[in-house]
This record gives sequence, C-alpha cells and structure tokens, in this order.
Amino acid sequence: MGRAGILGENSRVELIEGELIDMAPIGSLHASVVSTLSMFFARQVGELAIVSTQNPVSLPPDSEPQPDIVLLKPRADRYRNALPTAADVMLLIEVADTTFKYDREIKLPAYERHGISEVWLIDLKGGILEIYREPGKGYRKVWRPDRSETIAPALISEARLPLTEIWPV
Repeated sequence: MGRAGILGENSRVELIEGELIDMAPIGSLHASVVSTLSMFFARQVGELAIVSTQNPVSLPPDSEPQPDIVLLKPRADRYRNALPTAADVMLLIEVADTTFKYDREIKLPAYERHGISEVWLIDLKGGILEIYREPGKGYRKVWRPDRSETIAPALISEARLPLTEIWPV
C-alpha cells in the first residue's frame, strides 16, 4: 500500500479484522510508560523471552495489530523470517491513553479468539490495569490489581512488576 501511495512512510495504522485502523498519536505519558515497561521486562526476562515493543503480531487471516509490549517465546532467528503469531505470545500489553474502550471492545476479543493466553490492558487516564487470562469464550480469569501490588505474567513469573513502575506513588 505504501508503493501505491495509499499509506505514507509515517502512517500509523494497524490491520484489525481486515480494516486499516488509524492509531492514536503517542503522547508523553504513553511513551514513558511503554519505555518503562520495555526496559523493565528486558532486564527481568533475560533469555526467557524476547521483548517486542510496538511491533506487529500476525493474527490470520486478516489482523496484524501492533501492541505496545509483547513478550515472545525465544526463537533463534528473533522473528526475522516471519512475524510472531498468537502461539508465540507469552504476554501482550496494550497501554491506553485515549483508546481503552477500543482496546477492550475490539482488540481484546480478537486476542482471545486467537488464543493469546494473557493480556494486560493499562488505562492511563483511569489509573487501572486489567489482567485477562485463560482464553475460551471470553477470558475466564479477569482482575484489576491494586496499584500498590506487584504482579507477574503467568508464563514468566520471574518478571515481577511493581505497579508503582507505572503509577509512581
């Protein structure tokens, strides 16, 4: 589409269920939280996972979202030869400044349908984190930890995140 002039080099779009969706601009709070999480997980997971920041995940046949942070199963080629798929995702995180409703109502069901085992939705404006686990006709485990808690992804329990990293006291 870039060659055809439909999308510019700096176009911020993602493919969701066959539609190109404009992505919201990234503000300073959003950028700071994504950078913080990326640095935190890179230190914590070491060789246990690949930390992918704002890169696409292939959800065939017609979706290629670009989540803010994804912890991927390690692979020797580091996904050079193909985009990661849902089966490669150990944890997917969406950080929302203005898109929380969209992330929860549109993207989350797509992640569940593709079997992504754990999704964190961070609502910066509302000051909440929602954790979704065990996909299957909706996520069977959903909770909102308190902002003072320390949490960890189910598949990488070594990566214990104090939520004060997201919301300083």
